[in-house]
Amino acid sequence: MPMNRREAIKHGVVGAGALLSQHWMARSLLASPAPEATAKAVIQIWMWGGPSHLDTFDPKPDAGYDYCGAFTKPIATNADGMVINELLPLLAKQADKYSLIRGMTHGINAHETASYTVQTGRKSNGHDVYPSAGAVVSLFKGYDAGYKGLVPPYVVLTKPQGRFAEAGFLGPKYAPFATGGDPAQARFVVDGVIAQNVTDDRQRARRDLLRQLGALNRAPGADSTLDAFTRSETQAYDLILGDAGKVFDLSGEADDLRARYGRNTFGASCLVARRLVERGVPYITINYEGWDTHKQNFQVMRQKLPQLDQGLATLLQDLKDHGLLDSTIVWCGGEFGRRPRIDWDAPWNGGRNHHGAVFSTLVAGGGFRGAHVVGASDARGEEVRDRPVSPSDLIASVYQLLGINPEAKLPHPQGLDVRAIPGAAEGMSAGGVLQEIL
Repeated sequence: MPMNRREAIKHGVVGAGALLSQHWMARSLLASPAPEATAKAVIQIWMWGGPSHLDTFDPKPDAGYDYCGAFTKPIATNADGMVINELLPLLAKQADKYSLIRGMTHGINAHETASYTVQTGRKSNGHDVYPSAGAVVSLFKGYDAGYKGLVPPYVVLTKPQGRFAEAGFLGPKYAPFATGGDPAQARFVVDGVIAQNVTDDRQRARRDLLRQLGALNRAPGADSTLDAFTRSETQAYDLILGDAGKVFDLSGEADDLRARYGRNTFGASCLVARRLVERGVPYITINYEGWDTHKQNFQVMRQKLPQLDQGLATLLQDLKDHGLLDSTIVWCGGEFGRRPRIDWDAPWNGGRNHHGAVFSTLVAGGGFRGAHVVGASDARGEEVRDRPVSPSDLIASVYQLLGINPEAKLPHPQGLDVRAIPGAAEGMSAGGVLQEIL
């Protein structure tokens, strides 16, 4: 489960008790040979609910009204031969920065199991709960690898994803810090960092009172448990009142930039994500809800697509302008696609159901080449026609760019031989690492 800020600091910075042996086991595994890294961070835009591939990155205007519905005029991009939905004009101008994977597949049509597979690269069977890509990156690029930030190395903006246990068997030390709050509001009330209606002066007064308590006025070293608590308390207040916590404060950003991102939760989350990358946070997930369009798909798309277009296109350009795109992977997609044939009957009224046979994902930056399309669906977007890509293929490609050996061992609590990416025996690889765009 996601942790709050105090738990993140306790487990990520202090690390005590039962976590100590796991810490040393993890450190010993970090010595696994790794490829040369081109990326330092990942921003994952998780389109929670599963976006329609036909209505986003794989339009099929020739399939007929029962498949493409109202979207009959896809637009060309600045990448030769690549077209996308007509409501994504800003992204069309940024296609030189990203590539589209149109052959994503796993065949799973249930939210929970599909989310688990896309996030972990593994099937949801057996007794083990495997860690998500974010937790694995937290293991190999977080505190065990020398990360010094007070902001935890794995952050989710803003709500916990909730459909799988992100840390799996790695445990709470590697779980994400879910911020809560809404960065589009005048004050981004981050869980455990910003308190609603509590000023910084009042926070300082609380800290000073805590330090005056007799239990803390003791000789250093007298009690190792209390020493650990004191360090945790000091780090917590450094995050609340010091420079680290200011990463969540958007008030210093230019008004025109905030407007370009979009004055909504998604747009503001994209801007916070860029700021977190600047601070060295290695993995940020934007949990972008609203894509489960069983009903009135096209009405929802007319609201969601312009918002996605504005926020994601601005993020790509802003990362480029800050010199961060070459070292930051942007991964945008959901747990599956939507059924190509539209359900016009009541109560669905033009809805689309789940479709795991084929779907699309956008990747950019960090060593991924832009202006390419990998794989293809068939004429109606129902099956993979060319170059199937499994979630494990994509995750292995992300790890490779981050300098994480996909064959590296993970610290399993029972000492089992578990690798970062499942082997051929687990049957998850479809076409292998995405060499076409690396």
